[in-house]
Amino acid sequence: MGKNVAEKILEKHVVERRENEIGIKIDQTLTQDATGTMAYLQFEALDIPKVKTELSVSYVDHNTLQTDFKNPDDHLYLQSVASKYGIILSKAGNGICHQVHLERFARPGKTLLGSDSHTSTAGGAGSLAIGAGGLDVAIAMAGGAFYLKKPKVVGVKLTGKLPQMVAAKDVILEVLRRIGVKGGVNKVLEYCGEGVKSLSVPERATITNMGAETGATSSVFPSDKITKAFLKSQGREAQWIELVPDSDAEYDESIEIDLSKLEPLIAKPHSPGNVVTVKELEGMGIQQVAIGSCTNSSYKDLMTAARILKGKKVHPNVSLVISPGSRTVFNEIAKNGALADLIASGARILECTCGPCIGQGQAPPTNGVSIRTFNRNFEGRSGTKSAQVYLTSVETATVTAIEGKLTDPRKHAPPEFSIPTVFHPDDTLIIYPSKTPENVKIIRGPNIAPLPKKEKLPGRLAGEVLIKVGDDITTDHIMPAGKLLPLRSNVPEYAKHVFEPIDPNFAARALEKKGGFILGGSNYGQGSSREHAALCPMYLGVKAVIAKSFARIHLANLINFGILPLELKNPDDYDKIDPGDSLELDVSDLGKKDIALKSLTKKIDVPATHPLTPRDIDILKEGGLLSFTKTHQN
Repeated sequence: MGKNVAEKILEKHVVERRENEIGIKIDQTLTQDATGTMAYLQFEALDIPKVKTELSVSYVDHNTLQTDFKNPDDHLYLQSVASKYGIILSKAGNGICHQVHLERFARPGKTLLGSDSHTSTAGGAGSLAIGAGGLDVAIAMAGGAFYLKKPKVVGVKLTGKLPQMVAAKDVILEVLRRIGVKGGVNKVLEYCGEGVKSLSVPERATITNMGAETGATSSVFPSDKITKAFLKSQGREAQWIELVPDSDAEYDESIEIDLSKLEPLIAKPHSPGNVVTVKELEGMGIQQVAIGSCTNSSYKDLMTAARILKGKKVHPNVSLVISPGSRTVFNEIAKNGALADLIASGARILECTCGPCIGQGQAPPTNGVSIRTFNRNFEGRSGTKSAQVYLTSVETATVTAIEGKLTDPRKHAPPEFSIPTVFHPDDTLIIYPSKTPENVKIIRGPNIAPLPKKEKLPGRLAGEVLIKVGDDITTDHIMPAGKLLPLRSNVPEYAKHVFEPIDPNFAARALEKKGGFILGGSNYGQGSSREHAALCPMYLGVKAVIAKSFARIHLANLINFGILPLELKNPDDYDKIDPGDSLELDVSDLGKKDIALKSLTKKIDVPATHPLTPRDIDILKEGGLLSFTKTHQN
């Protein structure tokens, strides 16, 4: 039986097999500053003199606004750590981690682990790229394997070719329309079929980037002649290898999409999976359009916007903001005149950063409608809780900015331009590590607090239900980002804001009650890889999270920080537990999957189970992955 691309990469990287779990060798890592500061504090705690990966890159792209000392201090910390431990640094202004990594470092056949859920972007270049918590990345940099449930591989067969003004963004929106935000959990989405040949690497990367919104472990395209041409354009042709599925490759599941039959799609508030056609909402008034993010900020994306806008003006009632994905992209559109066209149209040009996507500026007005080419539209993520954020392609967003209302882009002429066969990468802001690391001193600003510690798991857990939340609770609900991200290296301060968008009193109550339990619905912890969504609740004394089901990365983060994840055997029992109920459970033998939750308040037993592997149990018993790793270091 032939192998698919994901199987071929995994086969070469598996270092350990356990029951329903594999440990894989990681070739490359990436971090970004919102998660990286904590990841490097954890790496330092492992007392390893130098990273053991083939390549590790630290990106500064999330928190580039410097409104006080916190961000610039942390950036100096990141630069000094990178210099000392053999890590490449991409400074603020160089670009968004996933776009820069795709251009400069991603390689076919390599494994990449990143402390950002959209690390899967590199799958557009044939990498098996996986998002994870910062602690998992720290362990990988120290030479440890990354453990995950062996994923199913879903073959997404593409046929035909995209019609004019229909984009790669519409492909992934179609996938989300079909399988939703939970349909990819513990799966790799592998794109195959003749239609793949019609998509450039940046278009493929748009699709693999937003595959994270399905909950997928990773998304990957084959490495073919299109990949080779892309790497050649970046001066990296020597790094290309052919990596395609065997002719008789099989998949665990299959999806088929005829590209020629797709039309412009849009994700409605407040979920990337809430997808309809643009035609269904056409004519809706809008106040803001934002083009960029790690999903849609490539040269092709910005040239598409520039050519549509050339000779036209942004509607007077609309604010259009554009974020180039990398310094290289920015330079290219400056040289060819496209930047001048964007400026002449009335667009506002932002820095090469995540910016509005992570809530760093450009919040919409009260009740405003914002059309964005981003990957997430969670409530409040934009910085304005009452805003209505929609996700579309660059084509739809740009035409809408001109018309002042949501418009099917097919009513406008398609843009005409060519992609350069050779780019001129600008690596001015890429800093390589010191050749004398023993002379490098780590710079620590006053906002960097010591790592919090977690005690070993006791045999019995007891406490109150501190909060009860519904389905699809995101990491933005648990640990809001935006203006709070400068607190990322100070857990005691950041923890004051746990669940703030839902219950501003949660943190104070958790401390008063000396911890307790969280009750959640299905897909608890959807969204970002932000490990603070587990680390900060751990600091507040949260002992267990009881939910109908968990998102993959957040589940791993809970285990990494010593919080027990439990799943209700009967989802309807969710209604039997209320906030303030006193619960207790015996966890002395987690080898038994079934655990009885005892409600002392209601005097009932609620059957639960856990999704833990034997290794997960060992980690929890030690109080988390950091303690476990230090205990088992050779």
